[in-house]
Amino acid sequence: MSASSVAPPARPVKTRFAPSPTGYLHIGGARTALFSWAYARHHGGSFVLRVEDTDRQRSTPEAVRAILDGMSWLGLESDEPVVYQTERMDRYAQVIAELLDKGLAYRCWASPQELDAMREEQRARGFKPRYDGRWRPENSAGRTPPDGVSPVIRFRNPDDGAVQWHDLVKGPISIANAELDDLIIARADGSPTYNFCVVVDDADMGITHVIRGDDHVNNTPRQINILRAIGATVPVYGHVPMIHGPDGQKLSKRHGAVSVMQYDEAGYLPEAVVNYLARLGWSHGDDELFDREQLVSWFDGSHLSQSPAQFDPEKLDWVNQHYLRGREDDWLAGAVRSRLERRLGGAADAALVATLPGQCGLLKERAATLEALADDLTLFHLEPSAADAGVREAFDKRAAAATPAALRDFASRLPALAWNPESIAAEVKAVIGSHGLKLPQFAIPLRLLVFGRAQTPALEQVLALLPRERVAQRLEAGLAAIGG
Repeated sequence: MSASSVAPPARPVKTRFAPSPTGYLHIGGARTALFSWAYARHHGGSFVLRVEDTDRQRSTPEAVRAILDGMSWLGLESDEPVVYQTERMDRYAQVIAELLDKGLAYRCWASPQELDAMREEQRARGFKPRYDGRWRPENSAGRTPPDGVSPVIRFRNPDDGAVQWHDLVKGPISIANAELDDLIIARADGSPTYNFCVVVDDADMGITHVIRGDDHVNNTPRQINILRAIGATVPVYGHVPMIHGPDGQKLSKRHGAVSVMQYDEAGYLPEAVVNYLARLGWSHGDDELFDREQLVSWFDGSHLSQSPAQFDPEKLDWVNQHYLRGREDDWLAGAVRSRLERRLGGAADAALVATLPGQCGLLKERAATLEALADDLTLFHLEPSAADAGVREAFDKRAAAATPAALRDFASRLPALAWNPESIAAEVKAVIGSHGLKLPQFAIPLRLLVFGRAQTPALEQVLALLPRERVAQRLEAGLAAIGG
């Protein structure tokens, strides 16, 4: 419940994140993992990763690797070795056998066709479709199991009373047992089902708190009843609402519900994604920007929203820009170089790489991602062409009659010029003064010939980050192309 504070846990906290490897780790799953991790860290407990890979047809090694890579990139490491459900089949079979021996589970020979007919009849009579218990021992006494049908195994759900729990997010919840039918816990081929495996795993691993999406609320009463049947302590549950897109609809690929690792490819920093995810359905006052340590110190299980969170790509960009600006220029140069070289189609020029940290420092203020920064860096690394129709058109539009002569004058002064922003700025001022030009009539054409674009950061700063010889070469080539 979104109270201002919550009571401290009665026992050492242990949380888990339990994805199914049938696809990538997406934003919704990453947020669930983050909340579980932060809650355990706040209370000095442990956080574990469990891969629920019993669906052998849909689970793939590639999806497992994608989950592990995504968790590692976000810094959400498991405190224990990763648990794989496929390695625990003998344990599931053991618990099922114990439930059968105690009369808490039973075999059911109803065929799929028989069950479909049963449900159709219930709907026709205006009832909620549910298994009617026809193969419970007291209902099937004397009946002979049909030939050629392998039985499933069903958990015998209590008939009376209600399942009640105090949800960490939603508050008190009560579900009447009469609303629950006898859940299948093992299929006809003997393989255990999701809800059963989850229960056994949570019990064996000593999970104290389960934080997960609210699409699991309907599973919870069934799981609580099985936990009680096997004599396990019931965890505290917290069901967080789903994440919606900017249009209020369920988050999908068009909104950004892609693999977490695609955010890495798109140039987002993991600390920014963690910060942003933490604010999707949780708050700490008006704090928007905070580091991992602050998140851990604040995340006590309170202030979890009962309403769906809304994914906002522009807000994510804003958060990422904050973290990108805070990175050291040398780090940014190392992080962005391979992205830049993909744009160049090969290795960057060694002379330009030498000033890459300075280039990053100048351009990082306006870049939202490492990819955007790499795009901006091509300003320095791609040779312009004044013969390009767009460049020539822009030059002719911005230049005055005296501009070509002023550019030649500036080029002649380059060899003796001290190569720093202050000296360059002073020389630009002197040239435009001697030729009677306004600054844009000189600066924009100069940008076009040296950088191939009309807009850049401060002219003296971008020029100083190019080797003097490179500026001279580009300016000479540009003047030749325009016939100046």
